[in-house]
Amino acid sequence: MRMPLAAAALAGLLTAWTPAGADQNDPRLDGLFGELQSIEGPEALKVQNRIWGVWHESGSDTVDLLMVDAAEAMQRGLHEQAEAQYDAVIDLAPEFAEGWNRRATLRFIRGDYRGSIEDIQRVLDLEPRHFGAYSGLGMIYDRLDQPEAALKAFERALLINPHMDQVRSRADAIAKELKDREI
Repeated sequence: MRMPLAAAALAGLLTAWTPAGADQNDPRLDGLFGELQSIEGPEALKVQNRIWGVWHESGSDTVDLLMVDAAEAMQRGLHEQAEAQYDAVIDLAPEFAEGWNRRATLRFIRGDYRGSIEDIQRVLDLEPRHFGAYSGLGMIYDRLDQPEAALKAFERALLINPHMDQVRSRADAIAKELKDREI
């Protein structure tokens, strides 16, 4: 397992960075999103994973390394370190939606819902089809006991990717709860 980047090494990487070249603007995505709407079963999961794969291609070795290191730090519970690395990703590649999305996830885990929502809004500005961001937004609003907003976000995620069973299950449960409140 790779050790976290030292400050000097990080500074060297930052100066060697070249702009991102894949990500949410990749022309492969239009076809993949079309497929996602038209297929069923296990093939849908494969297409969904291919979309995530494209979203994770920054086009920069430096950004990719920072993303991997940040994910490893997150996994080890080193949240401050992970956030600093995601901050560096965002500074280097502000148009790379997945950097914002990963930091939003970290902020959600840390209970910084406001920060997470702000990052998710940036993700959605860059990639309006980011079903993961909409799903995360729904989870935040669910945690904040804002069921109408949670349901709206979950429904938006499902319009883009109708194959997310857990999101569908939670959306159905919230819809039922809201209907029961009306009675």
